[in-house]
Amino acid sequence: MSVFPSADYDPVFVIEANFDGPPGVFWGQMEATLGPQLRAMLRCCKKPANRDGPLFVAVTSPDSRYPVAPYFAARSLRPSAFHHGNRGLDRGRILDEGRLFLATRKALAQPDPAAPNPYRLMPAARIHTELRAALKSAFPWLEQPASVRISLAERIGDWLRVAGFLFLVLVGLSIPGMIVAFISPWPRFLVLFGIAAVLIYLGLYRMRAPLAGKGAPTRSGGLTIESLSFQNDLTSLAHPVTLTIGVLLFLGIYGVVASVIATWLGIAVTGYWFDKLWWPSFRVVALGLLSGVFFTLPAIVLWLRWLELRDSSQDAPPLNPELLREMARREDRIAQNHMGSLVLVKPGVLRMALFRAGHLGLGLIVRATATEERHAQNVRLDFIEKAHGGLTLAWGSGIGFPPTRFLVLDGASHGRQFKAWARHSMTVTRFWFSAYKDYTVDQIERHARIADGLRKPTLTPKEAAEWARDL
Repeated sequence: MSVFPSADYDPVFVIEANFDGPPGVFWGQMEATLGPQLRAMLRCCKKPANRDGPLFVAVTSPDSRYPVAPYFAARSLRPSAFHHGNRGLDRGRILDEGRLFLATRKALAQPDPAAPNPYRLMPAARIHTELRAALKSAFPWLEQPASVRISLAERIGDWLRVAGFLFLVLVGLSIPGMIVAFISPWPRFLVLFGIAAVLIYLGLYRMRAPLAGKGAPTRSGGLTIESLSFQNDLTSLAHPVTLTIGVLLFLGIYGVVASVIATWLGIAVTGYWFDKLWWPSFRVVALGLLSGVFFTLPAIVLWLRWLELRDSSQDAPPLNPELLREMARREDRIAQNHMGSLVLVKPGVLRMALFRAGHLGLGLIVRATATEERHAQNVRLDFIEKAHGGLTLAWGSGIGFPPTRFLVLDGASHGRQFKAWARHSMTVTRFWFSAYKDYTVDQIERHARIADGLRKPTLTPKEAAEWARDL
């Protein structure tokens, strides 16, 4: 729970919640635990101006016994970009596997410091056999197969959401070209958009340089050409060949699907048959796609770059020493730290569209680390070193953000300036509860790998060696 004060708006009371199961059950449990305190907090807030107003009045009226859970459920917002640190592991399983890990520590401990540890003389496969036999009675669930963390249906759903998002993006980029393709012969269309594209590329070339003293290396951090490498696994989209094949395949599927949709829309409007409208529809879609990729998208980037060169930024955001001490006093008490930041978004329709679409795309495609075992300052440093491109994309539309270049370059790459800006936008976390105060995301995954290995009666020597590394 945090309260964000500002000179630009009244204080904002924010409750963040990350939980298992349906929201209704969670809010009911929340009310059963903290109902009176939550009601008192709500009485300090303003009545919402929308249709939630009557519900707010019912909850906050003097001597009211109206449940607060429905109000919180009505006011809840699902983030457009979020991260599942340990996706597919519910709280019960995480706690069980944590207890199993502690039991392995005890079983592997050296009973007599003067005597050699017998486990160190065993091959990995025998360590697995001995350890499983020692722990099986205390953890009978080791005899049962683990539940599937991410089902095939979930994976398909994830990819369908990504495909749907990219499909809508291509439709939006293709609209200007499709409108012109309706009224222009294709040779004239290609000449017109070809000349326009050349002019745009010349403009981008002239604006490619960073602002004086603001350039940053792009060798790491993702979302750049340098992130692609032939050293990556062939099944990864970070492999240039795989990415090229995937892009071409998706563009081909888009062309066919969009042409079918356009044809059926044409049938509904004109009454002509499918065979008469298919090729005209395909021509319009293909020319629209061509213009979208080579004209509309670069034109948007040119517009964005023009704005970036004129944006203001805060080189030294004012930091309140007392507030910093309050935040630091609440950090590093357990294995995780909480960070809340509230920033204003730069004005303009382009910023609004890129901000919303960028966050949605980032949430679908890019998953960033959410929990670390290090100090909050080091967490941000870790992000800056490994994912500064994603941070710049997510935060670059904020007022005062370090100068960006082409949406994902520079920006958060300036570590000290970005950390100062982020600290400036933060507030004290007044209340925070963690279900796993001793665990980090990496440690929970380590527990899961050890448990998965112990569930199997036998392991091959290669599997056992891989499994034993987590011990």
